[in-house]
Amino acid sequence: MRVFTVALFCVYSLVAAVEDDRLPNKCEVCKFLTVELQEALEKSGRSKEVLELGEVLDTGKRRRKIKYNTSETRLTEAVDNICERILQYNVHAERPGSLRYAKGASQTMTTLKNLVHKGVKVDLGMPYELWDEPSAEVSDMKKQCETMLEQYEDVVEDWYFHHQDQRLENFLCKTHVLKTSERECLKEVWKGDMGTKGGAEEETRSDKAAADSETKERGNTHDGGEL
Repeated sequence: MRVFTVALFCVYSLVAAVEDDRLPNKCEVCKFLTVELQEALEKSGRSKEVLELGEVLDTGKRRRKIKYNTSETRLTEAVDNICERILQYNVHAERPGSLRYAKGASQTMTTLKNLVHKGVKVDLGMPYELWDEPSAEVSDMKKQCETMLEQYEDVVEDWYFHHQDQRLENFLCKTHVLKTSERECLKEVWKGDMGTKGGAEEETRSDKAAADSETKERGNTHDGGEL
């Protein structure tokens, strides 16, 4: 009975953590917007594709050729639905600050699912099949991401074509979006769950991208010029 009571207490504590929703702040939205956009651009940055722009004239003048990895097309494709990627995040209520947002199942939710599989009744106020749906927090972050991207579209374009020697997080978030007093979350980097075996080496893709970008030197600026 004592063991069962302790188990129920843990369940209620975990449920409370899951339901402790809050709205993401501006720093967190900007941080994960830049993480996702940087990752999308890195995936397409090695392409050797060449784009031909314009039509061949009667004079026989050739179309203008532009490298894909320096083109506006690459940026447009990266930005397209970038905020939809935010919905892949989950709330890891056991982590502090902006680190509560990460891809992959949280320890809290994993524990709750394990209890369900063991026959313990866990009531989160929603059907079990909806447990993996984006939370209210994450859905709100996605909406804020869309608004921020629309508001600072010109800034992102300026960075892409002229300032890729700077980290996007610094150029967009620090220079244009956030006041000095709003930048605290940019200092937070996930270093692994020290409470679980082997967890110190475990990182989500988004956290790893943020950590890697701290030290990685960006290449030359991309001007989208003619070949």
